[in-house]
Amino acid sequence: MSIFVDENTKVIVQGLTGNQGRFHGLRNRDYGTKIVAGVTPGKAGTDVDGIPIFDSVKEAAAATGATASFIVVPPRFAADAIIEAAAAGIAFVVCITEFIPAKDEAMVASVLRRNYPGTRLLGPNCPGIISPGRCNIGITSGDIALAGGPVGIVSRSGTLTYQALYELSQKGVGQTTCVGIGGDPVPGTNFIDCLAAFEADPETKAVLMIGEIGGEEEEKAAAFIKEHVTKPVVAYIAGVTAPPGRKMGHAGAIVSGGHGTAQGKMDALREAGVVVALNPTEAGDRMVEIVERL
Repeated sequence: MSIFVDENTKVIVQGLTGNQGRFHGLRNRDYGTKIVAGVTPGKAGTDVDGIPIFDSVKEAAAATGATASFIVVPPRFAADAIIEAAAAGIAFVVCITEFIPAKDEAMVASVLRRNYPGTRLLGPNCPGIISPGRCNIGITSGDIALAGGPVGIVSRSGTLTYQALYELSQKGVGQTTCVGIGGDPVPGTNFIDCLAAFEADPETKAVLMIGEIGGEEEEKAAAFIKEHVTKPVVAYIAGVTAPPGRKMGHAGAIVSGGHGTAQGKMDALREAGVVVALNPTEAGDRMVEIVERL
């Protein structure tokens, strides 16, 4: 099994006719993902390498039965694109767009909670999701993933998501699903959402979690792990050497008022029984040791 997506997931690409949408959408299709339609207002009746284009998500979903959407549009259009997908009944939305204004992200989160509780948003500003050998929605290279499990990955950092996949694959340890939740202050899907899904997935036997400085999501995840997760978890927190008050990389990775430090997150995770590594390679090594004992 996998979480959130599988080999039967039908995907619409909002922005497929753009350069980035075409590049990543076709890569996802070539990986084996069922990319069934694209959406660009005013371009209905055209196609991108045989994939039909529709004017709206509602029309595309009705014609194809799609339940997921991959949003690759500029920041000023992203909020409307997410809400359009939710209004059309799309259950799973992946938005990779970065630099979306925080007020737009807050508005989208509120609208989804209030009006469209059946829609899960992954992102924005995230690499997406890959279930190796089954489905890839986003910008992660399928070449570095290894099918078969038994490890689930959830990460705030895009680059470290790729490193985690590569480290495990090089050691012969496969992945069930790898979820890049993104590092913006208002993520649609958080650590707890993914940890709960991995806990419920019978094929996932262990979880690799990658966090960062800033915010309190890792501390909340630690509390959830302590109470609800029975599977072994290995974690790495990026930003140990970051100076207080300095924003590192993106909007969510900022330490302020003494909160959100790497050390505080590591302490909370250790107290919850998580194996905490001091660098990404060590995290991979610790996970290999755990898998060998399963």
